[in-house]
Amino acid sequence: MLTNLQARDVETLVHPYTNLVAVRETGPLILERGKGVWVHDVDGKPYLEGMAGLWCTALGYGNEELVEAAAAQMRKLPFTHIFGGKSHDPAIELAEKLKEMAPVPISKVFFTSSGSEANDTQMKLVWYMNNALGRPKKKKIISRMRAYHGVTIASASLTGLAGNHNDFDLPIAGVRHTTCPHYYRLAEAGETEEDFATRLAADLEALIIAEGPETVAAFIAEPVLGAGGVIVPPKSYYPKIEAVLKKYDVFFIGDEVITGFGRLGTAFGCEALEMKPNSISIAKALSSAYQPIGGVMIPEDMYQAMLQESSKLGSFGHGYTYSGHPVAAAVAVKTLEIYERESIFERVRAKIPQFDARRAALEDHPLVGEARGAGLVGAVELVADKKTKQQFDPKLGLAAKCVAFCQEEGLILRNVFGDAITICPPLVISPAEIDELFDRLTRALDKTLDWAVREKLLAA
Repeated sequence: MLTNLQARDVETLVHPYTNLVAVRETGPLILERGKGVWVHDVDGKPYLEGMAGLWCTALGYGNEELVEAAAAQMRKLPFTHIFGGKSHDPAIELAEKLKEMAPVPISKVFFTSSGSEANDTQMKLVWYMNNALGRPKKKKIISRMRAYHGVTIASASLTGLAGNHNDFDLPIAGVRHTTCPHYYRLAEAGETEEDFATRLAADLEALIIAEGPETVAAFIAEPVLGAGGVIVPPKSYYPKIEAVLKKYDVFFIGDEVITGFGRLGTAFGCEALEMKPNSISIAKALSSAYQPIGGVMIPEDMYQAMLQESSKLGSFGHGYTYSGHPVAAAVAVKTLEIYERESIFERVRAKIPQFDARRAALEDHPLVGEARGAGLVGAVELVADKKTKQQFDPKLGLAAKCVAFCQEEGLILRNVFGDAITICPPLVISPAEIDELFDRLTRALDKTLDWAVREKLLAA
């Protein structure tokens, strides 16, 4: 029977990424408070938040400096906008800090409220730029299968997941998808990681040629694919891809919405994967999720094209009410200050070996085919047969069952593409809490195995 809060919830809210029928029967997990890497439900039960919310609460819960930064800015100037030549100090300071941190040459920053808006904006800016450059046919955007770039009409089209397209009439025209760089699933027999990377670069080149290089404007990529199952490309993948992009004058968009600000032990994920994009999308950990804010980090050549079109048309006709919102910007400034002052990225690097070791050890579990990841983000992929990599029938919802067992154990994780379970704790997680996370996940896997055996779901 649903509690009063659960009953009120199902009669008033639509839950994203949720089985809307099932949640009406089970009711949602209602959380009430959080501190550090722990959140508590309305009954007081603690959960280790193993997903940093949605890959975003990097500094954990209850950070008083961020709370005070928001409160102080609300008292001083709770809202103004940056339309029509207006501005304010928090947005200016944040843009300055981001330019200083940028891993590639960046000229300007355009602020949004989310990663979806940032990637939507990226597509528009590429089109705008090519119109300015007299290339009106150079508009197609290439993404990758299993990529995740958001859920607006444009960004969901860039996303390479069927669940984001089915019955939404997506993707829109002009979006193409190339091969996912998942070596475990997609490598051919006897193919090395180097050979695999070479083949994927050839796949991209073949797609560009088939579409017509004069029509292909940009390629977009996450350093590590997140919601597609935490896919880490082979080491030589991005240098090989970039050679193809340069050959055909294709703009490279880096989606750092998940990997930006320390997740891989570097300020930006591209620094850890030999990846050199032209522009960068940011969000999530920019404010440790304490305020909704994202942005696009724009290179000088794109900005010059924007100036040209703005001069021709009389205005740059793009922007959001909350672009550079003063409270969100002030919180983001404080977040970046904490990252630097507390050496958060360096401390992440120190914790990676322990995280890697505990993650890799999960491959010994009978249900785990691959335990993959980079930095403080990972995934375990459940399989029916470890030798053949045979997958479970998707209708069984095995990973969802495991995530439910995790919740019983007081651990919050997510199941994403296929039977992958993702792990992405706050960056401030302690060594003892890393062990606690993996101990709880192991117990949940054991419970899932017991259930699978009882149901006779494993290969003989």
